[in-house]
Amino acid sequence: MRFLIRTIITAIALWVATLLIDDITVTGKGTLRNTLTLIVVAIIFGLVNAILKPIIKVFGCAFYILTLGLFSLIVNALLFMLTSWIADKLNLPFHVHGFWAAFWGAIIVGVVSWLISIIIPDRKKIEKMA
Repeated sequence: MRFLIRTIITAIALWVATLLIDDITVTGKGTLRNTLTLIVVAIIFGLVNAILKPIIKVFGCAFYILTLGLFSLIVNALLFMLTSWIADKLNLPFHVHGFWAAFWGAIIVGVVSWLISIIIPDRKKIEKMA
């Protein structure tokens, strides 16, 4: 259930990014197609982050320290671009055009996901409150 909620939250965050940044597009024919595309892209984005981000953190540890964590913004943008590339290979109508679109898109997805996660409490938080 938690996976489904996280996927929907990420899909909503991706949708917000498409609204705010012209170079991030979902070009499906119809609302249902676009919604399903965003859900699949959210799954891809989650898998890319779950698999590659820990590896990058280990090998790029020095860069994270030297830049006081700002290197993570570049990593997030590159992972966002990779997600777009994978979506393109799967013939999904989701496209990120350029590094800066990916950079701002990754920031928007991160912030929106965080805000929605605050609004929708985690099951563990609900159990602690009871």
